[in-house]
Amino acid sequence: MSHVIIGTAGHVDHGKTLLIKALTGIDTDRLIEEKKRGITIELGFAYITFDDGTRAGIVDVPGHEKFIKNMLAGAGGIDLAMLVVAADEGFMPQTIEHLNILSLLGIRDGVVVITKIDTVEPEWLDIVRDDVAEHVRGTFLEGKPVLAVSSYTGEGVAALRQQLQQMVGQVAARNEQIPFRLPVDRVFSKDGFGTVVTGTMIEGNLSVGDTVEIMPSGETAKVRTLQVHNESVTGAYAGQRVAVNLAGLRRDAIQRGDVLSKPGSLRLTRMLDVKLTNLKDSGRVIQSGSTVHFYHGSRTLLCKAVLLDRDALEPGQSCYAQLRMTENVAAKRGDRFVIRFYSPLETIGGGVVLDDCPPRRKRNQPAVLEELRIRESGSADQQLVQLVGEYGYRLPSAGQLAERRSCPEEELAAALADQVNAGRLVEVLPRRYLTAAIYQDACRSVEKVLEEYHRANPLHAGMAVAALRQKAFRNTERKEADAILAVMLRGGTIVQIADRCALPAFRVVLTRRQEQLRQRILQQYRTAGRETPFADDLYASFQPNERDDCRKVLENLVSCGELVMLTPQLFYHREVYEEVCRLSRDFFAQYPTFTLAQYRDLLATSRKYALAILEYFDKNRITKKVDDSRVVIGTL
Repeated sequence: MSHVIIGTAGHVDHGKTLLIKALTGIDTDRLIEEKKRGITIELGFAYITFDDGTRAGIVDVPGHEKFIKNMLAGAGGIDLAMLVVAADEGFMPQTIEHLNILSLLGIRDGVVVITKIDTVEPEWLDIVRDDVAEHVRGTFLEGKPVLAVSSYTGEGVAALRQQLQQMVGQVAARNEQIPFRLPVDRVFSKDGFGTVVTGTMIEGNLSVGDTVEIMPSGETAKVRTLQVHNESVTGAYAGQRVAVNLAGLRRDAIQRGDVLSKPGSLRLTRMLDVKLTNLKDSGRVIQSGSTVHFYHGSRTLLCKAVLLDRDALEPGQSCYAQLRMTENVAAKRGDRFVIRFYSPLETIGGGVVLDDCPPRRKRNQPAVLEELRIRESGSADQQLVQLVGEYGYRLPSAGQLAERRSCPEEELAAALADQVNAGRLVEVLPRRYLTAAIYQDACRSVEKVLEEYHRANPLHAGMAVAALRQKAFRNTERKEADAILAVMLRGGTIVQIADRCALPAFRVVLTRRQEQLRQRILQQYRTAGRETPFADDLYASFQPNERDDCRKVLENLVSCGELVMLTPQLFYHREVYEEVCRLSRDFFAQYPTFTLAQYRDLLATSRKYALAILEYFDKNRITKKVDDSRVVIGTL
């Protein structure tokens, strides 16, 4: 079922509120001041029930120039617009401004309603119709129905209801499967309930008992009750006007302009990359670096508009820009916004968010402009690859990407598989991805690190995996870095020797004397068994002129995996170490908790050797020391 919001727009005193009352029977002027002054100051809400039982919400937004901020707050969630024009006055300055705002916010359907037809002659009404046609030419309302009504006599109201019913039935359903988002446009307290907020659910669905995150503060609260169209419900959906009662939240902890969202689904930023449009009739030139008022959802804040490919944006022009905020904002790619001139306050433009958390951009950079071009108008495949690239080495999952793209996960999984098959993405872990370009960069980085290591350590069979991971994948989680290295191993970019990595073409070259020393040392460790000599004792057994080569050969044996280094002074032959592991596995199965003395007796060796082995196991999370005992926590 589609949930639709109809919004009114138009000049002050052109009859919007009375029109809504004629359509719905609901008076949306709820403030005493509004009654007294006869104008809408705050947002008013109503709903219309059609003959087939379907309902649509109606937002009555202010028309007076001083209350344009409230109008912008209400316009953000509108599906269909009713642009109201009084027959006795025609198009006025605020009518034009409201029409511009609706266009900037991406509203694509609606009707023009000429009100107060009971106050003019038919000939004058024809002139107003022509005036309306001229003003809407080139906008989303060009060619849309124009209906004339009198809210006093009821003339034309039934036809308008019928037209709205038809159009409501054609509105595409919003995606209710993505994380919910509700910009707050009103906050109040109610006795016995506590804090209540209202707004239009622009994405997802929300249920009683759900936890919400309040952005930008980051505070959380639980949904105690929900109301839609003044009726209590257990769940609310995208496209509905919703009142949310938040449990345990102080009234001063939330304000108009905040956003209720699924915890963790929105990112805070002080910069947005956007496609910015200067309205053709704005009369203002937007200079790069200009300070403007930024309207997004129900929030308003100041920002600096940095134009990325020019110094000035003339009326009627569009360009890529970066908006740099004075405060944190929670936005998403694809969101619409409006900007108004700093002083005097007047609407001059707006646009669409292309990147909701970009780095600080330099101006006139071709690569940046091409990136933003893809974000704006690139193919679906290009945009998907670009989105994966935003995560770098973090390997986004299909679910994370689907959430960012606001589409079902299974649908996106098929598109991801296509891009893997086309060679543009690499599936590093099941349903976790890296762009081919970033993967190639990673390969080059790893190759460079290994080349430098091989030059510095020509007798080492390779570089320890932990050291390579730290050097080539700085600030990357271990799981992700290891997964990328595993892909390189499978692809032959690198090879693995024991716990080390090397370039495929690398070979250790020993001198004749080093090769002889290698055989002697290896045989000595094999023969010594579990009670091997300490490294310093080993070196002392060689001639002084052999000791430097001895150290190098010992490092070579460890790097090749033929010796296992328990401590910097104690090494085991690989065969001896594997025998110790076999004995230990059987022992651990029988004694999951044991003492050093028990383990020493198992190996029939001295305490110092048993302790060295156990400390090696502790370091590798096979065992853990607890008081005077060891507890088995891993597997060998």
